[in-house]
Amino acid sequence: MNPIVSVHGLTKEYRLGNVTVPALRNVELDLQPGEFLAVAGPSGSGKTTLLNMIGCVDAPTAGTVEVDGQETTKLAERALTDLRLHKIGFIFQSFNLIGVLSVFQNVELPLLLQRVGPAAERRRRVCDLLDRVGIGVHAGQRPNELSGGQRQRVAIARALVTGPKLVLADEPTANLDSVNGQMILDLMKNLNKQEGTTFFFSTHDARVMANAEAVLRLADGAIVDRVAPADAGLPPAK
Repeated sequence: MNPIVSVHGLTKEYRLGNVTVPALRNVELDLQPGEFLAVAGPSGSGKTTLLNMIGCVDAPTAGTVEVDGQETTKLAERALTDLRLHKIGFIFQSFNLIGVLSVFQNVELPLLLQRVGPAAERRRRVCDLLDRVGIGVHAGQRPNELSGGQRQRVAIARALVTGPKLVLADEPTANLDSVNGQMILDLMKNLNKQEGTTFFFSTHDARVMANAEAVLRLADGAIVDRVAPADAGLPPAK
């Protein structure tokens, strides 16, 4: 089986004035279809940058990223947009919700961009996911009327509504209490098992790491090792 993500020699550097700051250093990584993995490390270790490279949000300085067999560095902007829209669900730490749209409209937007129809089918899919993340009663509200935890759940529903092959999640439980955080993790684990969706998390949260199949540990922009949650000093998932 071919990897859904294959990263080779991935390097990312940022220029700050006359200084070059390395964010990722020669990263090698394969994600297999259906894996449920976490990447962990201290702030500044490169976790978010790695997700952005895989999610086609940013371009590498050197190296290659392949997603579902397509080398992203060789794709034109339109092809990158199509890849993100049809294959990848991205849960941003900052939510990236559209303030002038309602909760329902924010979650429906990827389906409209995919031209999914009819409207009744879009409504069914959106309402089902909003209910599953416990936010259905707020469908008509706007993001600025919600708490941070509620907005996080809207962002999660938006990422999952198209049924993507790959979900990239940057600190997906950062704004959730333990009960709602576990509910979201259970939803993702069910989708992982039932649909074969691949999940890759950036996290500081021991709950997320404990639910992962394995934890990739990142330090100074490089993958140090890949360990089982128990070997990372975490209790087994409930």
